[in-house]
Amino acid sequence: MALPLELDLLIVGAGPAGAALACFLASHGLTGMMVANTPTTADTPRAHITNMAALECLRDIGLEEECLKVAVDGDNMLHTRWCRSMAGEEFARIYSWGNDPKRVGDYDAASPCKHVDIPQTLLEPILVQHAAHHGFPCRFHTAFLAFEREASGTILSKVEDTLTKQRYEIRSKYLFGCDGARSQVLRQLQIPLIKKPGQGLAMNILIKADLSNLVEHRMGNLHWVLQPDEEMSDFGHSTLVRMVKPWNEWMFIVLPKPGSGGDFAPTQEEYLKWVQRAIGDVSIPVKILNVSKWVINETVAEYYSDGNIFCLGDAVHRHPPLNGLGSNTCIQDAFNLAWKIAYVLSGQASPSLLDSYSPERQPVGKAIVTRANQGLRDHGPVFEALGMMGETLEERKRDHGQLSEATPEGAARRARLQAAIENTSHEFHGVGVEMNQRYESGAIYVHDEGPRPSLPQDAVLEHEITTYPGSRLPHAWLNTRCPSKQFSTIDLAGHGAFCLLTGIGGEKWKDASNAAAKELGVEIRSYSIGWKQDYEDVYSDWARRREISESGCVLVRPDRFVAWRSAEMISSPEAKLLQVMKSVLGR
Repeated sequence: MALPLELDLLIVGAGPAGAALACFLASHGLTGMMVANTPTTADTPRAHITNMAALECLRDIGLEEECLKVAVDGDNMLHTRWCRSMAGEEFARIYSWGNDPKRVGDYDAASPCKHVDIPQTLLEPILVQHAAHHGFPCRFHTAFLAFEREASGTILSKVEDTLTKQRYEIRSKYLFGCDGARSQVLRQLQIPLIKKPGQGLAMNILIKADLSNLVEHRMGNLHWVLQPDEEMSDFGHSTLVRMVKPWNEWMFIVLPKPGSGGDFAPTQEEYLKWVQRAIGDVSIPVKILNVSKWVINETVAEYYSDGNIFCLGDAVHRHPPLNGLGSNTCIQDAFNLAWKIAYVLSGQASPSLLDSYSPERQPVGKAIVTRANQGLRDHGPVFEALGMMGETLEERKRDHGQLSEATPEGAARRARLQAAIENTSHEFHGVGVEMNQRYESGAIYVHDEGPRPSLPQDAVLEHEITTYPGSRLPHAWLNTRCPSKQFSTIDLAGHGAFCLLTGIGGEKWKDASNAAAKELGVEIRSYSIGWKQDYEDVYSDWARRREISESGCVLVRPDRFVAWRSAEMISSPEAKLLQVMKSVLGR
């Protein structure tokens, strides 16, 4: 066997987690390699909703604009609907993904970014190409077989070229398991999984069909097709029709009858008939592009790392696509880890900084796995109110028919439907679950703080805007005294450096950040926000959201999470900031 390839960083997997990690590591000037068992990037559009939190990460390295060029914007994501068929009657609809007029302000307050729809088939090539152009190429057709830890602390990975069957070795300082739900890296580490009973099987049918004539008054990217008072097969109990490309490419996600198991093998003709039935207009030509099956999991790893091996993405959190949290969480896993690896490799931080990755991200993974599965369960009351849950056709006809009756039973069923639809807002307007991450680790300094305030009453729907350490930096629009294009507080932070924000009376904090940066060899960018300061607080939003006085400061990590804050100017700002920085960096 040839001598091993030698490199610092080896990423197994080139999906959203692996490719994003490569991009973020490259933004710090690091180089390495991705290997992927697949022949190329994703060939089916699995993940698609891209939320504000993930776009903020991509914005940090200049990729937001490129993503927006291929994305479907929010206007085409206006509603989620429940209907008999795409061409037929509509039962209900709800605004989604920030488009509810009553919720627009909540989304504007949360981020400078907006929800968009980017199929995984379009996002992955952007990430992989960017990584390759910045020192992180990908070797496709390469299966990861196993690793062994060497006495020196390095990791020797065995891989195989699946075309030539040639095996070779790669020696690296760090190994990253971004290899999905069947992760070989996670399996060899024997990291325990917290599993709950799954919710069955689902089938994805990717089709070409021009439905543009149907969507003018049915605008939205998600459409639940339910036919309660008609005969249905066990494998086709309900169908979620998802727009992939407006308006001629669609994913029909078919869910079998609850409790019917997963032993289904429909023919191509049966799939086609089901799709045509869900469209509701047999005159529209349909071409099936791909059919795949997947299991609805509720699984999260107990921890995400073991020494110098780290696992990210679907390797450690597996769940249905409800709430659109999958690839978004993968990207944020990578953003959290990349700066820590960079700081440790450069000697700017102690290796102990890496111990913060798992305690910060594992609770996030656990929360989103729970939320995504609850999102699917939240549709149960909708199905019940529409009459979908009866065992026989006669029962379903009776129950569905009640919706049209001027009877107490009809009124009660209509009220249940209205309440059930409203409750799905936890999926379609879950700005809280998307943005309320709270980090607790040695890389967060809370010794000057009192008890952390409770999350909002409905932490799924409501976003907590706070500078309490461990929270994401609040967004507020800024500008210069003579206005030009406005930008966000989050644009001051990130970009691989620590950031300190202060205001009038906080000049000594800027001196302190310069002194700490010089002593530690770590970049700390400092800015004053306020009247005739470095930047103007355009709408006074920063003043309302900073939770400190003008003379205080907020210290922000390179991943734009608050590391520490001071309520006001103190007597020894240089000594204090140096103490905090050393604590965060483990020095």
